[in-house]
Amino acid sequence: MNNPLLKHFRQPKLFIRLPSNGEFYPKGSIEITENNEYPVLAMTAKDELMIKTPDALLNGQSTVSVIQSCIPNIKNAWNVPSIDIDAILIAIRIATYGENMDMSINVPGIEEEKTYSLDLRILLDRLSSAAYDNLIILDDFKFEVAPISYKKFTEVALKSFEEQRLFKIVNDDTMSELDKLQKFNEAFSRLTDLNIKQVINSVKAIQFQDEDVVDNPKHIDEFLSNIDKTVYAGIISHIDKQREKFSIKPMTITFDEDEQSRGAPATMDIPITFDQSNFFA
Repeated sequence: MNNPLLKHFRQPKLFIRLPSNGEFYPKGSIEITENNEYPVLAMTAKDELMIKTPDALLNGQSTVSVIQSCIPNIKNAWNVPSIDIDAILIAIRIATYGENMDMSINVPGIEEEKTYSLDLRILLDRLSSAAYDNLIILDDFKFEVAPISYKKFTEVALKSFEEQRLFKIVNDDTMSELDKLQKFNEAFSRLTDLNIKQVINSVKAIQFQDEDVVDNPKHIDEFLSNIDKTVYAGIISHIDKQREKFSIKPMTITFDEDEQSRGAPATMDIPITFDQSNFFA
């Protein structure tokens, strides 16, 4: 029997256009709509508990579960391109709590706390209107790139987190300088490998002039590990520019004359970060 309460289940609160336009998703990871707009549901009580679970937050499982719960068209959120993540989280936040999000800051110079309201719709529109350029042409090479998946992004973030913890150990005064140097060199080497791996994961195909297209991940890995520094730097520059398009710009706050007379600056940029542990709280 159908549940007689079915008609009272969650309904979409808004529809969004994904920054990726549904591209870069492996087959079966998303159900594409005809108009390229996707329904967004509010979080359930279970979703709220999930998003506040520390272990699930750290490994990304809570984000994946909430995305699949609130955007049913996304079947496997681990494969969501990184450029879609902020837009999706903002949309879920709007569907659950409304269009405005309060941000509290301590005013420098006068040490007073002020609360500002951030219009999430404006941020969502900016992200949805950005366009990802997936082609690079350098020295007769054509590179096809793509944003890394949320799974790859989380793996890199987790490893970077571990390396940052190691840097704290390096600052331990109880360790000898020789041990500190050794630990630092090991951590720096691993971080370098992480950065290179992230670039390799972004390159999907390479073609030189009219030769055959190479899309074998192993061959791409070997090539990127043995190319001229300037070509590699060009790839990184392009990837960084694309990432910048989908980054959240700081909010500029202006202080009034009274606050400035008491020591506050004229303006202040506040970084907007969407940490799930407080974004949905």
